[in-house]
Amino acid sequence: MEKYRFDGRVAVVTGAGRGIGRAYAHLLGELGAKVVVNDLGGTIEGSGSDANPAQAVAQEIIDAGGVAVADTSDISTVAGGKRAIETALENFGRIDIVINNAGNVRFGGLPDVDVDNIESHLAVHVKGAFNTSHAAWPHMLEQNYGRIVITTSIGMFGLPDNTGYATAKAAVLGMANSMTLSAGEHDIKINVIAPNAMTRMGGAPSDGMDEMRKGKDEPKSEMDPALVAPMVGYLAHEACDVSGETYLAGAGRFAHLFVGVTEGHLHPDPHSATIEDVVDNMARIKDRSDYYVPASLMDGVNHYMAHR
Repeated sequence: MEKYRFDGRVAVVTGAGRGIGRAYAHLLGELGAKVVVNDLGGTIEGSGSDANPAQAVAQEIIDAGGVAVADTSDISTVAGGKRAIETALENFGRIDIVINNAGNVRFGGLPDVDVDNIESHLAVHVKGAFNTSHAAWPHMLEQNYGRIVITTSIGMFGLPDNTGYATAKAAVLGMANSMTLSAGEHDIKINVIAPNAMTRMGGAPSDGMDEMRKGKDEPKSEMDPALVAPMVGYLAHEACDVSGETYLAGAGRFAHLFVGVTEGHLHPDPHSATIEDVVDNMARIKDRSDYYVPASLMDGVNHYMAHR
């Protein structure tokens, strides 16, 4: 019998009608969680709606012996994010887990990308994750328990034509860090997952994505979305003892992604530092042989100003 189960837990999984979200919902359902399968059913660009994907996955979980209900709320809106959580409360009486997986992608890069592209990504990836988390937060505080998983992507490191997507995916790291500090001593853990799998969104047109795929069609067994699910299962479980952290998962590998700061170069007389000093010491400034990972804004400041 599986050691890490979710009996008695209630989860909302957004973007769960297909791909990676579907894999998360299935895993939680198989392990005893009651699952709200949220999916607006839109296109990969984020337009339109279709109730069938969410309903189909909920029925798959039920047919497999689990408990699930479909929800088609648009979590990019405040009302939609709240509605997804209310669906859990009305059907199952509580909310323990929120997995923010819903996303969209509209390829575009400078000089042609416009602010509408940026805003469309922020609406789903950033505001969507905030809306559901914000709605669940009071309930998690009251029960002194909660697990929130937010989705980023190695796409945050950029392609020539994914400016909006990269911007949104980088933003959620800061969100998770700040939420972790807000949780304080409460048993509420907020972490970030960067999935590595071939999905509908992974098949969108992009020179960089085409190079990665090298003409292969999905699904490929080593890129099965189900291979991401074990890491998300851990981050959603009561055994999870980390918060404010980011993990990569997929294709059989699990890894930790973090933002680090080098020790850098310390000028003996700060007031006399020049551009020449920066240029002459750039190798030392960039030297990653010794670095720290800030746990908060103040922790970062304290490390950086430790010489004072």
